[in-house]
Amino acid sequence: MAQATKSAVKFKPLKERVFVSYSGELEKTPGGLYIPDAAKEKPQRGTIEAIGSEVKNVKVGDTILFDKYSGSKVNIDSQEYLIIKEEDILGIIE
Repeated sequence: MAQATKSAVKFKPLKERVFVSYSGELEKTPGGLYIPDAAKEKPQRGTIEAIGSEVKNVKVGDTILFDKYSGSKVNIDSQEYLIIKEEDILGIIE
């Protein structure tokens, strides 16, 4: 059974998919330059907002790492979200 989201956004992922909120924070170099997410080669970090009925290893509220090119981006109410498969999650941050 899929779980409801914590936020005001109502989205229920299907099967093995996970609904993730994340921020596209800009990283600042020691020289004062900002590096956009597109130039970074490290995994992305996000928080799980909802899970599909077949998800087994993560739960709502977990902070996860996922590959930069994983899933499908959606913009709901000016907030960026990502819909990814459970198999694309690299790990859980505890």
